[in-house]
Amino acid sequence: MTADMYAAAERAALPDFSRWQQMVKATGGCAQPIRLHGERYVADAQTGEIVETYRTADEPTGYLLTACGNRRASRCPACSEVYRDDTFHLIISGLQGGKGVPEEVSVHPRVFATFTAPSFGAVHSRRERAGKAMSCRPRRGDPLCVHGRPEGCRVRHGEDDTRLGQPICPDCFDYSGAVLWNAHAGELWRCFTRDVLTTLAHQRGVSRAELRRSLRVSYAKVAEYQTRGLVHFHAVIRLDGPAGPGDPPPSWATVPLLDEAIRRTAERVKVTASTGVRGDEERRVVLRWGRQLDVQPVYVGAELGGMTDGRVAAYIAKYATKGTESAGTVDRRVRHPEQIDHLKVSEHARRMIYTCWALSMMPGFDHLRLKQWAHMLGFRGHFSTKSRQYSTTLGALRQVRADYRASLARESLGLADDDRETVTMSQWRYGGSGHGKGEHFWAEIARQQVSTARRIKRENERRQAAQG
Repeated sequence: MTADMYAAAERAALPDFSRWQQMVKATGGCAQPIRLHGERYVADAQTGEIVETYRTADEPTGYLLTACGNRRASRCPACSEVYRDDTFHLIISGLQGGKGVPEEVSVHPRVFATFTAPSFGAVHSRRERAGKAMSCRPRRGDPLCVHGRPEGCRVRHGEDDTRLGQPICPDCFDYSGAVLWNAHAGELWRCFTRDVLTTLAHQRGVSRAELRRSLRVSYAKVAEYQTRGLVHFHAVIRLDGPAGPGDPPPSWATVPLLDEAIRRTAERVKVTASTGVRGDEERRVVLRWGRQLDVQPVYVGAELGGMTDGRVAAYIAKYATKGTESAGTVDRRVRHPEQIDHLKVSEHARRMIYTCWALSMMPGFDHLRLKQWAHMLGFRGHFSTKSRQYSTTLGALRQVRADYRASLARESLGLADDDRETVTMSQWRYGGSGHGKGEHFWAEIARQQVSTARRIKRENERRQAAQG
């Protein structure tokens, strides 16, 4: 028996194990649950009579476990699965309707767009033609760069080649530019969402104010890291009437019109950023989107030269739970520069982290907080965002779950048929987080059980939807 299995067996033998196991299952098998100390009282709102009392002091464990709620799969697979499901429902409701969104939204013009970063230097990549891998970056005559390294690469990289995304010449790669682009990517997206309506107005030959009286642009987007360490954005962009998803857009608002507006705006929008002070002069750089912009129409059900709404929702939900894993870096903050040399990251990611710290110490970069976001390679924006009228909210979805749990609690207290209004008063104190010795094994079993039950439920729902 291994030491971990022996510790798990010891934990199972403790008298509070049964109750602890119930708590862990209630968190979905959370990898780093939060321990709380405190009490909760449920009272009749009219008479003040205490209907129910709960105190962690009465628990065999002495505490209550609650889920950490972390969206990253690398930090907590259980909570990230809940976040992914919520994101899927948020996206799909804006494409098909439901969750308070009218079904008529499914006929509104909408596209799935991918916005990429520009090039800051040649990197190793995998290219295919007819299913066969091609040479990475062949160059006639195999020229050398100014640092004496080959400018190209004739290797046919495999899908798991660790060189993918790494610079062909690290000294030629513009690390400062890459970090600054990541740091301003969120601002670049904000400028795009602001200017796309102006572009649509120009296409119609009307003012922006007049266009807003007949049209609204709604969106939901998620950020994804490329292997070269730069973020790009996937977005569902939809045209509505001025009142939102329940209001049909004008007949002239079509997918081709939206496609053209996105391309024109992405080509024109820019953000000017400081690159520091040299002498008495402040140097600035203009940041733009990359040339690789992909825009595809989104259809309901079968694919018709575009993408299905279900596939789009699943794709965005998948990347909403990821961080910088694909870029070969870490998912926790780098507190001290001495840590960087010992991080288990790719050399390319290490250089980007060093660049974040180096720039943060120069005048003019304080507002970017590069030191705090070095582990994110400079990107400090939200991974998933949406416009106000796109669909429901994550908060609303979480409230539905909370209300459901509250109804189960009332039922357990025999108050299911009691129409009395109640008031809940509680006081909680933080008691730590994570699992103790021998507990990770049982938490993982609980997570797998909950995950299997969710998968079976989703498959049944899909089967019923297909038959209905």
